[in-house]
Amino acid sequence: MAVVTDPQPPARTDPPASPDGGRRRVVAMTVWAVAFVAAWLAIGLPTDPAYAFVWIWLATIAWNSERPWRSHLRFARDWVPVVLLFVVYNLSRGFADNGATPHAMELIVADRFMFGWATGGEVPTVWLQEHLYHPQVHWWDVAASWVYFSHFVVALTAAAVLWLRDRHRWAAYMRRWGFLCAAGLVTYFIYPAAPPWWAAQNGLLTEVARISTRGWKAFGMHGAGNVLNAGQIASNPVAAMPSLHTAWALFVVLFFLTATRRRWWPLLLAYPLAMTFTLVYSGEHYVIDVLVGWAYVGLTFLVVGLAERGWAAWRVRHPSAESEQATEPPPSPTDPPPGEPEPPSPREPDTTTHPAIPADR
Repeated sequence: MAVVTDPQPPARTDPPASPDGGRRRVVAMTVWAVAFVAAWLAIGLPTDPAYAFVWIWLATIAWNSERPWRSHLRFARDWVPVVLLFVVYNLSRGFADNGATPHAMELIVADRFMFGWATGGEVPTVWLQEHLYHPQVHWWDVAASWVYFSHFVVALTAAAVLWLRDRHRWAAYMRRWGFLCAAGLVTYFIYPAAPPWWAAQNGLLTEVARISTRGWKAFGMHGAGNVLNAGQIASNPVAAMPSLHTAWALFVVLFFLTATRRRWWPLLLAYPLAMTFTLVYSGEHYVIDVLVGWAYVGLTFLVVGLAERGWAAWRVRHPSAESEQATEPPPSPTDPPPGEPEPPSPREPDTTTHPAIPADR
């Protein structure tokens, strides 16, 4: 009886998996990896948003090579506006200072106030380089270079995985990410701030080396950071407050934290801490930049979350025209097309002139 009455799962409507789908995926991803390494050694790591998007898109095509091309083109359609926004964001940062003298001394004072008791009155960047920076490259230099590079791919890769698995969460992710970048960009215009290496070049600090990419030289990969080095030269040197490097790292971790088992939380939270060490040690940011970036992440989740709840409540109170139309019953197949007169209804039998015949006759 249970077999008859229990609800049965719906029948699968997707095409059956190809018997060689696993082998096809392995081959496609191998080809992608070989091409990526070749381009990396010849051109450099993909740190430009448009360049990184191309490689991520190709990776999704290789991973789902059995899907029709319209699926891959839909991915590009959804992502092109996002990539264009990030290109405009990178270009606009270069005009944030407007030729004004950047803020630097107050950042130095803030770091000395917070950590001078442990660093002998120095900012953490100077103290770390005095103890860890040597002419020869050490393992922590290599680790710092890879952590620094991860800033340009982790957030994009996480967004690509979300698009493939849950487009609704992808939209929520992109709303928060876009708000965070916009808030940082506005701050760059209002409060242009210089990093430690700039302060050292202008005599505000003792010698500080900019060493965020030196770790790759330990493996002979002298061209690994060509794109990144070119971007650092062309970028705005006074867009240090807040640190979006650590803000992005914390943002990605917090977005996925609640969906992750607690035993993995320490490992996830170690990523923004590693990014903080990398940026402070390599001379890219002060600790105060990092703390403000983390505050911007909290503000982002608060503001966007409240906006989403308010929008959902407004839609409940004011249903849209599309929702109202969706609730109307579909027209009957016998209904006339719009603009045509209704056909005459069939005549009812005239019971006054034709009385009913008794049943017994």
